[in-house]
Amino acid sequence: MDIIAQERSFSESIAAKKGPSSDKVNKSFSKLKIGVLALQGAFAKHCEMITKLGASSILVKKPEDLLKIDALIIPGGESTTMLHQIRFINLFPALHDFARHKPIFGTCAGLILMSNQKSTVHKDDSLEALDVVVERNAFGRQVESFKANLEVMLPASKSFSYPAIFIRAPRIKQIGPKVTILSAYEGEPVLIQQGIHMASSFHPELTDDLRIHSYFLSQVEKSKNGN
Repeated sequence: MDIIAQERSFSESIAAKKGPSSDKVNKSFSKLKIGVLALQGAFAKHCEMITKLGASSILVKKPEDLLKIDALIIPGGESTTMLHQIRFINLFPALHDFARHKPIFGTCAGLILMSNQKSTVHKDDSLEALDVVVERNAFGRQVESFKANLEVMLPASKSFSYPAIFIRAPRIKQIGPKVTILSAYEGEPVLIQQGIHMASSFHPELTDDLRIHSYFLSQVEKSKNGN
């Protein structure tokens, strides 16, 4: 069973019900074009979340696709397979350039790809968009996947409970001084932000709660407007 089927099966078995305070569609999001890296992993679920929030989703499969978008989501999946696909189409140079100017949100495997190169086994294949040290699959194997209610604290908002789904999740072992922790699980960061970039150890796309994606889109909007 591939990772997409595994994630779909797991999400169907434990996915949370729609959050009571999930954000409504923001009309200003309709101007945003959000790319989702569509080489491998649960990219379709991210596209659904983006569409629900009123923005446009664009599948990114080649370097020139990055020229069409305001921000990028790198989905969860199998990081080694994803790296192979990125190398095959020579996408890393374009991704590095994109990360210097526009927001990226990485979930699970996406977090691994965004981390500092010193933290991964793929030393030449990191975007270094986040000053973090990451350990792959640190929360356990596929059969040890789980759901946990997290307290999320976004800037300029009240904290809220969020139903997070962890699937072979990476652990953030160390963070740099410019990294902000937005949520933690058992004392360890699992949702972070550094400047225009965000990342999570868990899979927000596998719930029906739009709040984390909505926050990312709000950051994209600010970045696009030069704020």
